Amino acid sequence: MYYVYILANWNNKVLYVGITNNLERRIYEHKNKLIEGFTKKYNVNKLVYFETTSDVKSAIEREKQIKGYTRLKKEKLIDSQNFNREDLSLNF
Repeated sequence: MYYVYILANWNNKVLYVGITNNLERRIYEHKNKLIEGFTKKYNVNKLVYFETTSDVKSAIEREKQIKGYTRLKKEKLIDSQNFNREDLSLNF
């Protein structure tokens, strides 16, 4: 399985779109700041949205599509599954 996911910071002002084949491991890495870069710098580690696919090409295409969305469209996508912006990783 492949996952396209959106992370937010504590107040949902900063969003990050990513892709992985192991969502639980990847979120652990973000939460423990094991990955240098944007998410570590801006403390972006709250999983607010994800979707799955079994095809890596589809996942990459979808990630690019979501990254191209406006902020408003990303927020509507998040709201479609997680209106309260709860940290979905707490359910792992």
